[in-house]
Amino acid sequence: MIPSVASRNSVFDVIRIARPSIARLSSGLFVLCLAAVDPVAAQESAVCAADRLPEMITGFFQLTTGLGLVGLVVVWQGDSLVEMFTLHREQREGIKRHKRTALKSAVVLVILGPLYTVAGSMMNLPLASCIDLVPW
Repeated sequence: MIPSVASRNSVFDVIRIARPSIARLSSGLFVLCLAAVDPVAAQESAVCAADRLPEMITGFFQLTTGLGLVGLVVVWQGDSLVEMFTLHREQREGIKRHKRTALKSAVVLVILGPLYTVAGSMMNLPLASCIDLVPW
């Protein structure tokens, strides 16, 4: 069912009217976030103050990253094996899409920890000073 021109114009009118309110709300929220970050950044982190908790979090992250990479290898090899015995082009394209998705997930898994460590130290986040999320 195709909507009429009048109903489409009314949707655009609502968007045009709401846009300044959304812009004011988002800028206010941004200023509030900047004001609220300073007191939190000044506090000592309870995680860093604990005895062995930072090492446990670091070890857990390294373990899950390693298992995720092993899972990627298993999925990649399984997809390659299934791809060899696939006869239809549509199935083969679906398997290739699945392999690309698995590779993207592995890249995110490997890059996320170091990115948090670097960005957290630049922003003076308390957890970035005591937890190392670099898996190697």
